[in-house]
Amino acid sequence: MKAVQSGLGTAERVAKTKAAGDAPADPFAPNGDQKIARALSDLRLGLPVLLSDAAGAAIVLPLETLQPDRFAALHAPALLVLTARRAEALRQPAPGSEVAVLPVPADARLDWLLALADPSRVPPPSAAIPQAATQKPGNLHRAAIRLVKAAELLPAALVVTDAALVSAALRSGLQPLAADEALSQIMLPRDPRPVSNARVPMLASPNGRLHVFRDPGGAEHYAVEIGQPDRSAPVLVRLHSACFTGDVLGSLKCDCGPQLRAALSAMEDHGSGVLLYLNQEGRGIGLANKMRAYSLQDQGLDTVEANHRLGFEDDERDFRTGAALLRRLGIARVRLMTNNPAKIARLDCDGIEVVERVPLRVGRGPENSAYLDTKARKSGHLLA
Repeated sequence: MKAVQSGLGTAERVAKTKAAGDAPADPFAPNGDQKIARALSDLRLGLPVLLSDAAGAAIVLPLETLQPDRFAALHAPALLVLTARRAEALRQPAPGSEVAVLPVPADARLDWLLALADPSRVPPPSAAIPQAATQKPGNLHRAAIRLVKAAELLPAALVVTDAALVSAALRSGLQPLAADEALSQIMLPRDPRPVSNARVPMLASPNGRLHVFRDPGGAEHYAVEIGQPDRSAPVLVRLHSACFTGDVLGSLKCDCGPQLRAALSAMEDHGSGVLLYLNQEGRGIGLANKMRAYSLQDQGLDTVEANHRLGFEDDERDFRTGAALLRRLGIARVRLMTNNPAKIARLDCDGIEVVERVPLRVGRGPENSAYLDTKARKSGHLLA
């Protein structure tokens, strides 16, 4: 296989374009949050993102949404970047790194690559897994994976550093990003701003109010306020991550729907409370990947094993958003309704005092007993 070209020289043009876009004199230039939001939107549409680091520039193509015509146009060596979790499932461990880099054979087919990324696909006949590349993963590769993860796509991307293709991509108007900037921006805590609120009488409580917040990347999160909580005393609070299947469809595979309804009912009985509804479906991997994980669970894997097989960690959620919402609501001390110690630790780290943990053990049944046992055994949930 040919050595991957460095793209040096093109990186300088990317840096100049980036610097021009960052010029403070231009009030219409996108800021860091907006650049990331645009990149995530492009990736979900199947458009490439242009990343650069000290070694050069590269086109990053999301494998899940990569269109056949764009793949056919890649007449240059490419690297397949996967998470270490997915590489381990393929028996290509990447010790000491969060990503693995595999060379893409010159005759590779798109369906073959997709089968490497998605365990629910059947690999084409005689498809062999390439050996890990000798190139050590860098920030550009880590940024590529963080971006496709944040876009809630399969955590796999093609990276192409051919100078001619990078130049063509730059001329096409792709938004250039420095890999370091992308990494640091994605890791920043979200601070959602209030958008609107109104009274919403609900089955659980006729005296409810819904607050809508929007974070700098455009995602919306909600606060359901029951009654009029006294901010000078600990407020009964639940951090509830969105679960379309459980909350809306009444799925029996999890306990999310019963927890949502029980929390609202408890707040009504108490006289007040706040439920934060966080937009991080499927433990932060998105609904499509959650369904992929469900499919793997039907083959005998537990919830943690399924996430790992797909290339994700046990839990990809960021509860810093919950702490930020509580601060926006003027709440500093809480009685937290949760079985998850990670939520308590995160709020404590972010300056929200958890004065009491209120257990919320509801919804166990024959369809989700194994799931709940796995959460207790592997994720430390307090269900006993």
